[in-house]
Parts: sequence; structure tokens; C-alpha cells
Amino acid sequence: MGLELSEIEGDAILFYKFGEPPNLEEIYKQVEKMFCDFHRNIIAYDNRRFCQCKACVSAINLTLKVITHYGEFTSFNVKNFDKLIGKDVIVAHRLLKNDIEQHEYWLVTNNLLQNNEPDDLTQWMKWDSSAKQTESGEISFHYTQLGHLKDQITMDPPPQLDLSEKTKMISVSREYETDIITLFHATGDFNYRSRWQEGVKEVEEVNHFLPRVGMKCRFVLDDGQDIVYITNYSYHPERIEFSEINEKKETWSHFILEKTGDNKTKLTIDFYLKKNITTQIIFKLMWKKKTMDNFYKSLLNLEELLKEIKLPSITEDTQKTN
Repeated sequence: MGLELSEIEGDAILFYKFGEPPNLEEIYKQVEKMFCDFHRNIIAYDNRRFCQCKACVSAINLTLKVITHYGEFTSFNVKNFDKLIGKDVIVAHRLLKNDIEQHEYWLVTNNLLQNNEPDDLTQWMKWDSSAKQTESGEISFHYTQLGHLKDQITMDPPPQLDLSEKTKMISVSREYETDIITLFHATGDFNYRSRWQEGVKEVEEVNHFLPRVGMKCRFVLDDGQDIVYITNYSYHPERIEFSEINEKKETWSHFILEKTGDNKTKLTIDFYLKKNITTQIIFKLMWKKKTMDNFYKSLLNLEELLKEIKLPSITEDTQKTN
């Protein structure tokens, strides 16, 4: 609906728009989009994260509330942002703290409603009214819960592994005495990659700082090569798969993690080349043995690394059980 970003204030974002107040249905469409996109991204992150720190584990529990108010304000520019000032800006900020018990709702002040009763815009929508007392007077508002919107959130299916133009050249496997999440944390987290994968000196994240599969990363190899890989991913509690393909789409490493028992997980790494007879012959003659040896050494290195990894959530759950 043409909102402008004023500033990001900790856990809140202030948007604004000049002009006459838009109708409630137009605002609701914007609120619905923000709410659903927010939770769709949180769910996607929870399904793709390899980090098990408390912040990343609890991200799925983040909630979103929306405060909408109409009034007078002025703005001045600070670097790339238009800073808003005025009494009604203060009103909007104060409404972030209120007596509504639930944490996911849409609050609309009577200024925006122009003292009319709000209409139910969907079958599940039910409005309640309340007011907040301030030193400058009472601020009246209506609010409705947004939790029902979660029921209509659909996720894009994970990209499927297309092997039609590729040939599997190597496949290595090893079973580990660990749970599937710990093994995924060890293999997927690029901060660990140089600790266990032979030939890798370091890995740098290129396009995203959140620790999850799907990032574009630059692998710096021991022989001086510099290769950018793009990843994709699919998740099931007992089977996790992720792939790393170089930008030229010439090589593809596919990781399969399978739960094989209580605290047991099997890791399989399949290495593919783009279908090309000449390339495959050269690889078999010159690189296959060395590459396979490196993979086997990597699996052994991973065994040692896993002994060091203690995930907070798993450690806490074990302590509670004991």
C-alpha cells in the first residue's frame, strides 16, 4: 500500500504514509501479507538452520503484532531514513505496550477508524475494544487476533535434486554414534568445514549471514583455488539432504543424513559431474582416487569433530531427563 520505512527500532519497525487514511480493508491486506511473509520466513529458517544455539532454536517462537494509527507528524532526513517526530508518533510507540494478553494481534486506533466500529473482514475476525491511559489522556483502540492467519500459510516445496544431466562418480558412507541434528550441525555449518573436509582451507559466506543451508559460500582450497558453491536442501526428522553445486554447475556434492537407530546416523556423500564423456574419463584417470581418498579422510576427521560438538538444546534435554 505504498508504505515507507522510517526506521528499525530494536524489535520494531516504523512504517508511514502521507495522505488521507486508507480504508480498513486495504490496511488489512497489508497486515495479512506482512504477517504471513514473516512467519513463512521463520518457518523456512527453522527447517533449514544447522545452528542449534538458543537464539536460532527459539526463532520459530517469534511473534508479530501490528499497531496502526492515524495522526499528524513531521519528518526530517537522517542519512538514508526519514525520522518521524510529533505527538502521534509518540502515541503509536506507546501502544506497543498495552494490556492485551496475546502477542499476535492487529491494533487499530479510533483515530484511524474515525470513531466508527471496525468491520469483520474475514470469517474468523473478531474485534475487541480497549484503551490505554497516558499522562496526555486516554487512547481508545480496537484489536483482533491474527493467529488464524497461520493456518493459511503454505510453504514452497524444497527444490528437487535433478540428476538427469549428472553422473555419480563417487559415493562414500559412514555411520556415526550421534543424533541426526548434531551431524547436520557439523556437516552443514561452514564454520566447521575446514576442520573436517580434506583440501578445504576456509569457507566464506557470500550472500547471507544467517546460519542455514541455502547460502552462497566461497570455498578457499589448500591448492589456492577459489570456488563458489550454492546449496539446496530438504528436511525430514529422520532424513536430511543437502547439496552443494559450483556456480558453473560442473560438480555437485550431495549429502544424505539418515537416522539408523537411537543416537546413530549414517552420512553418505555422493559426488557428481556434469555429463561429459571427456570430463569423466579425465576425472577417472587423474582425480578419482585422490578425490575418494580425501572423502574417506574427511569422514574420519568428522568422527573426531563430533566428539567436540555439544549442542545446547540436546545437552539441556539430557540433563532434564537425568
